[in-house]
Parts: sequence; structure tokens; C-alpha cells
Amino acid sequence: MGIDPGVQVLALRSRLARTEVVGHRPEPVTVTAARVVRPHRRQAFEEWAEDVLQVARTLPGNLGGTLLKPGPGSSEYHLVYRFRDDAALAAWERSPQRREALERMQEMVDGERVSRVSGLDSFFTRPAQPGPRWRTTLLTVLGVFAITLGFQLLVTPHVSSWPLPARLLLSACVVVLLLGYVVMPALTRLFRPWLRARR
Repeated sequence: MGIDPGVQVLALRSRLARTEVVGHRPEPVTVTAARVVRPHRRQAFEEWAEDVLQVARTLPGNLGGTLLKPGPGSSEYHLVYRFRDDAALAAWERSPQRREALERMQEMVDGERVSRVSGLDSFFTRPAQPGPRWRTTLLTVLGVFAITLGFQLLVTPHVSSWPLPARLLLSACVVVLLLGYVVMPALTRLFRPWLRARR
């Protein structure tokens, strides 16, 4: 007896849906909120921002955050925070703590704009007014060196018989994935004060 084509279609759709769910990998997301603060409210805003970042750090999936202060002649602050994935960010954005904080902040600012970056870009996008570029470059070189050294010691002996293009492709994949998802997030958290220092 033949199988009903409709049943086959439903089974195929179900299998594809499961594959998409299993194959989906959460990506880190970075949000930057730029706010023009009223001159007489700058101190209050800085205290508010530190409180907000402290609360955000208590939520699951938070990868850290920072407040970037304006340079001379500017009143625009940048509040930058990172989360493990969209779900963790959404939980923060729907939280009553954030809602209450935004209500308290409204009378301190004259305007705001928010930008969002997902995936690997979230670890390499430079927020406004970072520290010297050479420090970010040096940290990235350190990360690449550590991964490459580990790859040469632990992996290369086992794939030495592979063709050169295959070895290089494997090495590139390992470096990019570890750099973006493991090494750079850890290094940027560890060296954040040094990265932000102006001199």
C-alpha cells in the first residue's frame, strides 16, 4: 500500500523544522544607546548608568557593559552592553528593572538613538570614543597567537597528512570561531579598563 503524499509532505516539513531548530546557534548581540544628556544632569546620569549596568550584569546571558563618556564639547554618552543571544537581550529589555530605569532617565536627556549588532561583529564593532586602536590590535594579535600556537601543538600533528589547503581551511575555521566566540570576549572583559584608557 502506498504512502499518502500529504503525509510525506508533513513528515518532510517536520524534519526540516527540527533541523533548523537544532542547527540554530545563538549569537552574541551588542546594543549601543547614545543619549544627549542635559548639562546639569550629567552627574546624575552617570550614577544612573552605573546602576543600570550593575542590574544588567545580574541577568542570565549578560556579557558585560560599559559607559563611554563624551569628549570635550559634547554631551552625548554611549551606554554599551552585550548579551549572549537575542533571547537574553529580550529578557533584559522586557524586565521591570529596565522599564523603571528608563522612566527615571527620561528627564535627564534630550534625545537618544540605539544601534544593535549581532554575531561576530558584536565583538569587533568599535563603540564611540574607544581607547587607542593599537591596544585593540595588540589584543587581537595576542588572541590569534594563542589560538594558532594551540592549534600547531594540539591539532597539526594529527592532520599533517592532509593536503595543505585542507589544513589551512581547518586552521582558519578554528581561529575565527574561537577568536570571535571565546577568546576575544574573554580578553575584552579582562582588559576593558586598559582598552578604554585614553593614554
